[in-house]
Amino acid sequence: MKSSSTYIPTSPVNLAFGAILSLFLISSCSDPATVGIELSPGNNQIGVVFEEFELSAEVVLLDSFNTTNQSILVVGEEDDSFFGKTSATGYSRLYIDSRAKRPDTKAVLDSIYFSVNILNIDGINLDKPKLFSIHKLTESILDTLYYSFDELSYVTSPLSSGEIIFGEKTDSLASFQVEEEFANEIFSKMQLGLEFNNLFTFRDYFPGIAVKAREEDNSSISIGVGSSTALKVYYHNEGDTVSTLYNISTASSRSFNGIKSNRSGTPTGLVTETKKAYNVGSLVGLKSSLGMAIKLDTSPFDAFLDTLSGVIFNQVSLELGEIQTQADTQKPPGSLIMYFTDATNEILETSSGAPLTVQVDGSPQVYTDENGNVFPNTNSPTTLIYNAVDRKYSQLITSHVNAIFRRQITRKDWLLYGNSPGTNGDDFKKSLRQFVVDKNKVKIKVIYSKSR
Repeated sequence: MKSSSTYIPTSPVNLAFGAILSLFLISSCSDPATVGIELSPGNNQIGVVFEEFELSAEVVLLDSFNTTNQSILVVGEEDDSFFGKTSATGYSRLYIDSRAKRPDTKAVLDSIYFSVNILNIDGINLDKPKLFSIHKLTESILDTLYYSFDELSYVTSPLSSGEIIFGEKTDSLASFQVEEEFANEIFSKMQLGLEFNNLFTFRDYFPGIAVKAREEDNSSISIGVGSSTALKVYYHNEGDTVSTLYNISTASSRSFNGIKSNRSGTPTGLVTETKKAYNVGSLVGLKSSLGMAIKLDTSPFDAFLDTLSGVIFNQVSLELGEIQTQADTQKPPGSLIMYFTDATNEILETSSGAPLTVQVDGSPQVYTDENGNVFPNTNSPTTLIYNAVDRKYSQLITSHVNAIFRRQITRKDWLLYGNSPGTNGDDFKKSLRQFVVDKNKVKIKVIYSKSR
């Protein structure tokens, strides 16, 4: 994302946390219930109270993603009733080692394949053939940043294509036969042309590739960029009994992903502006690479916390789901970061640029600098974890709510974003994974103790 907002810290406060009492086994009920424990005859009792309330949810189309050099090409064509039609095209330069031995004029071409290192696939009807095609670019990939709305022109007729039946496999190394005319052309260049003298002359001749999916296949793949995703040229010289390989790969090559979306006629069709929260009806949803996130309005915490005094939060959890049923081969993101946001609908950051998130339960939610100023911690982001059995995301946020209640941090709304802290890159930019959920299935569940 290209812009962000800065969080303003609260004033210094006492950082001491109340002692955590044991969690008592209680039954769930619609109204708060109190269980008294007699300390001594005639003295006060400690009550354990359970409460549950909902957080309202909207969708936000985030600012355009920088998709340059994500190490993954996202390729797919998906169509559903909530997000509409989404098309993802992967673009990449190709790389040659100019020191590698080239075939001489007497060499004989055996075959040329385009191999694709498929790391993951999502979609429906994976027992049916899915077609993918590789096209030669007609314009160069420049040394600049590319965003999800960017695209490049390419030759309509593919240089290579093929169908794959995945079944239960979620990864594969596929090889597609290259068109004969193109195979003869490029092999001739390798033998005789100046195009293979160095990387620059090669890219003048061959600017790169665009990888596409078939529109009606309703599936998407994540392709690993590197030596395995490549043009594989096999040839032999006179007297050879085995083929020699010349590899033209996507290793050490600039790449990016372009995303197109047509949401007309769907609940998200009214989502036209970035960084604006939309109420799209009874459902909300999140879709990776498209950049559609879920915003949670956390203001119900104010009404709830304002009624309390002298309490200790034993357990507070956020639960989202169950999500709507989708095919087993159409997996949602495995975890969701809870970024802080406000009316700007941007991810809030510290003055040094660190994103602000809900922190891991049980860890400090704030720290104090040498001048006694209190700031939110940023080094232990927590995530909502998906459970495939009950189709729910959930996480404990007890320490976070305690910090709000004790005015150590200012309550902020949350943007749910499909990624895990500490992973290699940004998973939200590396697939078309998605889910849809009823708005009334975003719940805060609280167990707290109080004296009476």
